[in-house]
Amino acid sequence: MTVTELPLRTAPTDRLRVLVVSESFLPQINGVTNSVRRVLEHLAAEGHEAELVAPTGPATYAGFPITRARSASLWFYRDFRIGLETRRRLRSVMQRFRPDVVHVASPATLGYQAVRVAAELGIPTVAIYQTDLVGFAQRYEQKYGLSGGARAMAALTRKIHLQVDRTLVPSTASLTQLDQLGVPRTMLWPRGVDVEGFHPSRIDRELRRRLAPGGQVIVGYVGRLAAEKELPLLIHLTRDDRYALVVVGGGPEEQRLRGLLPGAHFLGVLHGEELGAAYASLDVFVHTGRHETFCQSAQEALASGVPVVAPRSGGPVDIVNDGVTGLLYRPGDGEDLRRSVDFLAEDPVLRRTMGRSARIAVQGRSWTAINQRLIDHYREVIDDRLGRFRLTA
Repeated sequence: MTVTELPLRTAPTDRLRVLVVSESFLPQINGVTNSVRRVLEHLAAEGHEAELVAPTGPATYAGFPITRARSASLWFYRDFRIGLETRRRLRSVMQRFRPDVVHVASPATLGYQAVRVAAELGIPTVAIYQTDLVGFAQRYEQKYGLSGGARAMAALTRKIHLQVDRTLVPSTASLTQLDQLGVPRTMLWPRGVDVEGFHPSRIDRELRRRLAPGGQVIVGYVGRLAAEKELPLLIHLTRDDRYALVVVGGGPEEQRLRGLLPGAHFLGVLHGEELGAAYASLDVFVHTGRHETFCQSAQEALASGVPVVAPRSGGPVDIVNDGVTGLLYRPGDGEDLRRSVDFLAEDPVLRRTMGRSARIAVQGRSWTAINQRLIDHYREVIDDRLGRFRLTA
């Protein structure tokens, strides 16, 4: 044992101490934030202890303290901050809290430093692969004429995940991607969904009348308004007066998209009952980005009883049963997207049938069940590390 290592517990205990390190948290609303919130809520409900380190956030969440990491804004996405914390300060947090396991959520700059410190201290680590940094870098290279970003993100992804005890990925596409990058010790861990908050019964008839006064088919997107989401593909739907196009969310591309999508209804960032009502009031949900590791918004649409049209790429391949709960189109092909929407728009009986199948498909995907499996992963990496410690002692 090196002088920097913290002593491992010699026997498992019912209560775990979990340090969660996240690249994103409130007030940012995205897939990473939402899954971290669910994890913290589950840890609190089950009587575990936790702390969160993140670039932003309130003083506490779910009763657990939050340490705000040093951070900086991205020049192309001012509302989003990246963690730039030092290893010295992260080491101080870990030595004070003495976690049984470090959970790094969608690790990038902050997660990389946390993983290094945990390795120095001999603390087991579980990484949640949730952001396709390579794919996003490719999109921004195209948008801004940059080069080398994708290679750098591939190198960073390998460097982070080679050091952790286990990497949990949300989809088979992500498993394949990390395998191609040479990342070992990966296992599938999907995302849960709030099957009560997202439910067909939450339909808002008044909202539908306001969005589609002429009885148009309401087609909607929910998510961040950022370059990697490829939202200009929605232009192919604005040319058809059969559709009322709805966009829910916020982000750096909002003003540009308002110009590109004249006539679309921009509802802004919604939460809670308003968000559930927006989903349930759609006739068709559309997703455009091809670099989703999971696509939680598609799963929330399914829970709301809404058929999904999404690219045949990444997470949606696992989530959408093509021809049963929705349709998959060629990634990046706006005409194919439009044809898929047209197919559903022309057949209301098929939409209702797919909507019922969509709702059935998400039954059993509660956050409680998903997060209990996460606790199992924590215990397994702790036991593995303890076993290795005993062999070398």
